[in-house]
Amino acid sequence: MTLTGKRVLVVEDESLVSMLIEEFLEDIGCTVAAVAGKPDEASQLIETVPVDLVVLDVNLNGTPSYGIASLLGRRGVPFVLATGYGGTALPADLQSAYVLAKPFTREQLEAALTAVWERRPSPTSPTDTDTAN
Repeated sequence: MTLTGKRVLVVEDESLVSMLIEEFLEDIGCTVAAVAGKPDEASQLIETVPVDLVVLDVNLNGTPSYGIASLLGRRGVPFVLATGYGGTALPADLQSAYVLAKPFTREQLEAALTAVWERRPSPTSPTDTDTAN
């Protein structure tokens, strides 16, 4: 499986949702690298913790996480935007981001992470073992 062993940062302000995402990730075979519930925590973790993928809640305690998404994009870190607000209008630089509507299933999360991992511009970590062409 493509996602086995991938390190995932979870950025989610609702603790129950975060725990569910963590459980899903473990079931998929990923490692939860870290969890953040606030934008400043997420930014710090992005700078200090090696991650392969990020699950990013669009709204963190009323604050849009678009700045974090832009930072991830500049760093080449694949991410999935998770939202419970349906047709959230994204800024222009995030129009092509993968959006996962809450609530979602483990299978939907796995499909979303697989999609963004496979379309990443280049390998993002030494754990990438997908070298066959």
